Amino acid sequence: MTFYPGQSLADAVREATAVLSDAGVPTPRVDAELLAEHLLGCGLGRLRVMLLGDSAAPEGYGDLVAERAGRIPLQHITGVAYFRYLELRVGPGVFIPRPETESVVQLVIDHLAGMPHPKVVDLGTGSGAIAGSLAHEIPGAEVHAVEYSAFAHAWAAKNLEPLGVKLIQGDLRDALPEHNGTFDAVVSNPPYIPAEAIPNEPEVALHDPPEALYGGGADGMELPTAAAASAARLLKPGGYFVMEHAEVQAAWIAGMMERTGLWTGITTHFDLNGKERATSATLARSGPGE
Repeated sequence: MTFYPGQSLADAVREATAVLSDAGVPTPRVDAELLAEHLLGCGLGRLRVMLLGDSAAPEGYGDLVAERAGRIPLQHITGVAYFRYLELRVGPGVFIPRPETESVVQLVIDHLAGMPHPKVVDLGTGSGAIAGSLAHEIPGAEVHAVEYSAFAHAWAAKNLEPLGVKLIQGDLRDALPEHNGTFDAVVSNPPYIPAEAIPNEPEVALHDPPEALYGGGADGMELPTAAAASAARLLKPGGYFVMEHAEVQAAWIAGMMERTGLWTGITTHFDLNGKERATSATLARSGPGE
């Protein structure tokens, strides 16, 4: 399909939708509109008004549609990902935040409601979506974030500096030892995909950085286990921990945390699609066996 000069915006978006649908893009109409809006810079609401008139398609639209049809992530093309109330800068080398993670953020916000000046850390922050949302939505919070990848850290810095988040480049397994026992909440969305599992979506398999996907070991549980251990180290007694994971890992993670004897109130949480998406717990006020 070729877009021609002077083609109407409505016709171009209609044809782009067909092209993206044929390419297997999950949301072809929405993506077609967002690509047009990106070039026009008019806002999605205004774009949909323009689609009712005789506005011309923007120059370069066909090139962006072709990139998306090649399953390059929409966010890599536009350079923007939307997460809760934030507009995040993203691109190659950083994990694109997913809508289901928004419910993990809400768990932390609900738990800390009414607490003055809570201290929170996001282990493995990626683009900074979780840490940034917590800083934006919890007045007075002191928010820290840790990211291992140099590429992702660079993206996170762009997103988190304006929000006052204290970002470091480090390994979630041993980061922030000087803050041991001082956090009110720890949150993590660590890599958790098993070593031999290949994501179905080309956008994920080909474009998300492997270090943000694979959790280590045949079962992918090395980094989630390490995140829980770091949370136990960093939290105050009675502090709150929540971690995102795959739905098939919920029982394993709950069992792992139970066996340590460090946690109480271990709870599995469902996302908006009814999947077991996260596990939370409270750090026991005394050590195991005490």
